[in-house]
Amino acid sequence: MKNRRLLTLLGLILCLGLNTAIAQSDYFFPPNARFDESIPTPEEYLGYPIGTLHTRHDAIVGYMRELARISDRAELDTIGETYEHRLLVVLKVTSPENHGNLEQIRSEHLKLVDPSQAIESYDGQKSIVLLGYNVHGNEPSSSEAALLTAYYYVAGRHAEVTDALDDAVLLIDPAFNPDGRDRHSTWANSFKGDPMVSDPIDAEHNEMWPRGRTNHYWFDLNRDWLPLAHVESQARINFYHKWYPNVVTDFHEMGTNSTYFFEPTKPFGSENPVVPRDNYDGLNNLFAGYFHEALDEIGSLYFTKEQYDNSYPGYGSTYPDIHGALGLVFEQASSRGHLQDSRMGKVAFAFTIKNHLTSSMATVRASVGEKETLLKHMENNFNTAVEEGKKAGGGWVFGDQTDEGRNGEFIDLLNRHQIEMVQLNEDITLNGRAFKAGNAFYVPNEQKQYRMVRTMFEQVTTFYDSIFYDASSWTTALTYNMPYERYTGKASLRGMAIDDDFNGSTYASVPKSNYAYLIEWDEYYSPKALNYLLEKGLYVNTAFKPFSIETNDGIKDFGYGTLMIPVNRQEMNSNLVHGFVEEATDLAGIRAYSVKSGFSAKGIDLGSGNFRTIRQPKAVMLIGGNVSSTEAGEIWHLLDTKVGMPVTKVMTTSAGRIDWAKYNTLILPSANYSGLGKNTIDRIKQWVREGGTVITLRSATSWAISSKFVNEKFGERPERDTPERMDYVTSREFRGSNSIGGSMYMTDVDITHPLAFGYTQRDLPVYRNHSIFMAPSEDPFSTVVKYKENPLLSGYVNKTNLEKLGGTASLIVSGIGRGNVIMFADNPNFRGMWYGTNKLFFNALFLGNQF
Repeated sequence: MKNRRLLTLLGLILCLGLNTAIAQSDYFFPPNARFDESIPTPEEYLGYPIGTLHTRHDAIVGYMRELARISDRAELDTIGETYEHRLLVVLKVTSPENHGNLEQIRSEHLKLVDPSQAIESYDGQKSIVLLGYNVHGNEPSSSEAALLTAYYYVAGRHAEVTDALDDAVLLIDPAFNPDGRDRHSTWANSFKGDPMVSDPIDAEHNEMWPRGRTNHYWFDLNRDWLPLAHVESQARINFYHKWYPNVVTDFHEMGTNSTYFFEPTKPFGSENPVVPRDNYDGLNNLFAGYFHEALDEIGSLYFTKEQYDNSYPGYGSTYPDIHGALGLVFEQASSRGHLQDSRMGKVAFAFTIKNHLTSSMATVRASVGEKETLLKHMENNFNTAVEEGKKAGGGWVFGDQTDEGRNGEFIDLLNRHQIEMVQLNEDITLNGRAFKAGNAFYVPNEQKQYRMVRTMFEQVTTFYDSIFYDASSWTTALTYNMPYERYTGKASLRGMAIDDDFNGSTYASVPKSNYAYLIEWDEYYSPKALNYLLEKGLYVNTAFKPFSIETNDGIKDFGYGTLMIPVNRQEMNSNLVHGFVEEATDLAGIRAYSVKSGFSAKGIDLGSGNFRTIRQPKAVMLIGGNVSSTEAGEIWHLLDTKVGMPVTKVMTTSAGRIDWAKYNTLILPSANYSGLGKNTIDRIKQWVREGGTVITLRSATSWAISSKFVNEKFGERPERDTPERMDYVTSREFRGSNSIGGSMYMTDVDITHPLAFGYTQRDLPVYRNHSIFMAPSEDPFSTVVKYKENPLLSGYVNKTNLEKLGGTASLIVSGIGRGNVIMFADNPNFRGMWYGTNKLFFNALFLGNQF
């Protein structure tokens, strides 16, 4: 305790700027540390002591670049950039001798992940250590620790450093999330007082919406290692598979009143079922010894084996576990600013940095000290993966027969995760499901990425525990609504290898027509083409019934939602219409068909009243206040990247100033909107009566029902039998087991309803992570998506919740005057990976006024 008080006091002194000499030597680094004076300290480069300001990302990159310029121990790689064009960099630190032979070191290391390579000796192999920092932008201490870590290993002259650099290659990634970091740093620096204000209610410690945790599109990048929805994650995963590090760190912050956390996590219940047990039972406990010794030495309190989990494979600390590495999560009590009061005194920014720096150095120490164990573990991981895959036999056949765009996106994801697959050259039928050559793909189990194959396709419903820190299901094929079946045959299926350039595009130039063009709506990227055509001023109609008609490709069947672009009804000449159709389909990677006559071979003709003109969406979305920033960001990202459609984002505090005549669609992400006030809510309702469309998600749907904005009802809430008296220590587990924390379910979709146009099968997986039970509409035609009885596909849900969930509604529409309120009980855009339910949201935007 004496050491801890001294540490806190020194951190406070540093933050107050009373003695900057303490910062670089006596405070942050071990007493025996010796440094090369020709290498500038972070303080000398930045002009202020670490811990007295939040360092901007450009300054972090600048310091790393300076180290690489001056020292023969360092080299800087730029691996990508963020949406806001901040650089994603990695500083490679090792001995000068190793730097001269770095590519050979990498090549030798990659033999560990190739089961076809026989490795007779680990002599000459190095520990590859990826020190990753600051994935949550408003958990900023770790990027400051990255600066000090880089300095320690670049400038250090004592034996611990020089020996480490002989045996290891350090890959220092100072900021996984530069955009979020700078958003938070600007806030914290802008509100810093002199003297500093430690009162937790002060503005410095309470960021404005959307806060700095997330990236440009308000996504949590620490959940994106699996879906890879964002450019930061895509760049990072490419770099990861270039090196396959042995150890990967993931530094975080938690509540100010806590202490410090390092792994191991909660045994069994919080662990991923595909990860070999020696990761948890062996490596985690082995490294824990190094961490507790280092933190004990500086007197820091900590805890292990509780609260945090290793189950979801999309964390920065869990993805490596599946790849033969040791992923490590660290959590530090946050100062959330420069100095904040806690129950155990003041928490200084410098103190939080010190703890993460200490764990960084301990990680390197352990990675060097246990090098041979790590190398054996990685080699064994991939060897046993192949063996287990071979024992499992067969593999998985997948492919949507009508949506090449969604196929292409799923294949791109598998490619990024280095999963082997082939495109089948013969038809195959499995369990009554037909897969046609060209749109059928095979993933064999016998491959080094077998554990990632399991992650993509296996549905798990049995668990050791019922408490989940995050999602309990991640069956990725379900998120894409990807048809797939287990292949158990002994013969390996043959096909054409798929390279990284496969994109699923079916675009082909369409012959000019003087009558009409048709575009199928069952393609994922059809809304992108539609939006382009509407922006160019074309009239586009949608089919409310199927038909067959002669096209430039012969007689072809067209389904619900097919787009029809009549030529002579446009306010432009036929050449321009043809050009815009070509551009739209090329942009979306889909096909258009030209027709010479409106007379169908079967079904409706092109002049039928069952073709209705589509209104161009003019969308506004409310943000700020208590609105879910992640849901709002998912919508913004979806429309930007998948449709190319602008959406006006308006703070809830400005909702009363909206000129509703400019918009026809209002999007309400999860929130309670009562705070808008009666006048604004009444104005929105009147706007709906006049023909506006409101789209609500999750708790916004709950608000719409409970506030009587719509005349709909909740479903019957589950009531679980509770004993009269229980031990307090079991309260968290009991209450947690009652929640629905993220699992997947099967629903029935009315594919004839405009909100479901483009779906060809009535079965649709959805994601649920809430306890909103919505009753089906009393209007028999307005329940678009409904949970099946016993609907669980993958993940955990208790029996009581599951029984009540069957038969409730996932998506209904409620008419008000000439307008509609479209209510999603679930989030169709979750984490940018639910390609399977995005179509429902697209339809709400483009077809929400068509019924």
